[in-house]
Amino acid sequence: MTHDAMLVFPNQSRCPSGSRDSLRAAFSEHFRNTMNRTPFQKTVLITGANRGIGRAIVECAADRGAARIYAGVRNLDSANELVEHYGSLVQPIQIDLDAPDTIEAAARQATDAEIVINNAGIMHITSPFDDDAVPLLNREFQVNVVGLLQMARAFAPVLRANGGGAFVQLNSVASLRATSAFSTYCASKAASYSITQSLKDQWAQQGTHVVSVHPGPTQSDMGSAAGFDEIATPAADVATALFDAIDAQVFHAWVGPLAELVSHSYAEFSQTVIEGDMRALREQAFS
Repeated sequence: MTHDAMLVFPNQSRCPSGSRDSLRAAFSEHFRNTMNRTPFQKTVLITGANRGIGRAIVECAADRGAARIYAGVRNLDSANELVEHYGSLVQPIQIDLDAPDTIEAAARQATDAEIVINNAGIMHITSPFDDDAVPLLNREFQVNVVGLLQMARAFAPVLRANGGGAFVQLNSVASLRATSAFSTYCASKAASYSITQSLKDQWAQQGTHVVSVHPGPTQSDMGSAAGFDEIATPAADVATALFDAIDAQVFHAWVGPLAELVSHSYAEFSQTVIEGDMRALREQAFS
């Protein structure tokens, strides 16, 4: 697996206080020589920006020199602390992945967005035979999958008008491996990963770089609800990883010890199939 295909971040330095040295040890000589961590002066939009991973992404974007940060939240008041801390750099914007009208309105407002990061999502602890498994599956698909698709559709023309930019989707290790206790959530994250792959192919035509981020257990409300506090990776590590993946122009970013192990086993399949030439594979299969 080449480093051009994906980056693994087992021990990356964290925004805002990390140094470049620990990151460099994870990459090939090429990336040690070319990785650019200078301020990018981009306009960034982040969903679920008021807490957890989303808030860490806001902090990392500010540290890296973002020109403007649209903090996407369901309730505008929930972004007050961010505004108090960062002032006019942060502009709250209402985005509810379960309310398409808010997504469309956000795209009309944030016409200067160059990097769109879809971090928001929901998780239920549900096994396949729980009484509420079907309605909770529908709910998770509505937010985690349909919401992603609506974000992509709404912001595609915005990103195209601004030179292509980047679109980042927070997926999960659960996108690849389901567990019974989180069966419906895993299914939704597998579907969101599939949509992310389609976006990568579709948006290549307009020069939009797509990143699929796959954290393992992470310090967040969701991670706490799942009982992962003792093994959780800091949310700041996820923020660092996704911006480094944008810098390095790669598709996958794997964050934390569990994600690192999964990525090692997944690497050859990913290179050949997920990021490979499907037309060439079909010709090989049917020739």
